[in-house]
Amino acid sequence: MEIAYPAFWAWHDHSEASRRAQGCACATYVGTWRSRFRVVKGAKGIRHYKDKQGATRTFCGACGTPLTYERASAPKWVNIPRGIFETRTGREPRYHLHIEEAPEWAYRGEPLAPLKGYPGVLWQRPRRKKARSPLPGLPQEVRGVP
Repeated sequence: MEIAYPAFWAWHDHSEASRRAQGCACATYVGTWRSRFRVVKGAKGIRHYKDKQGATRTFCGACGTPLTYERASAPKWVNIPRGIFETRTGREPRYHLHIEEAPEWAYRGEPLAPLKGYPGVLWQRPRRKKARSPLPGLPQEVRGVP
């Protein structure tokens, strides 16, 4: 696939529909005019799926890779997963759509630290538990106070 450079816009889609279609916390797309998009090779292997809202998603019939997302309400646009492109697209994804649908387990920019013994792996350290206030009326030794 090719698009005319630069892409019109790029964004992160946190919607449940895109999360399920892409199999990840959020999908990053690049959008372009249909007139600036073409399939260079392998058009016969592309499969189509139309959902209840009229959106069409295409994917590779051989490996299942998601290829395009087209909305019925925007017939002149083609949205392509950013990960498909090996080179720059001319747009950085600066927009977040449907962020209210982001799952609670998604990474939200918390600080990360290297995981000892595993080069290249970062992890989010657990939060420190707050000291619980002692319950009134309990003896000191039950509260854990010496």
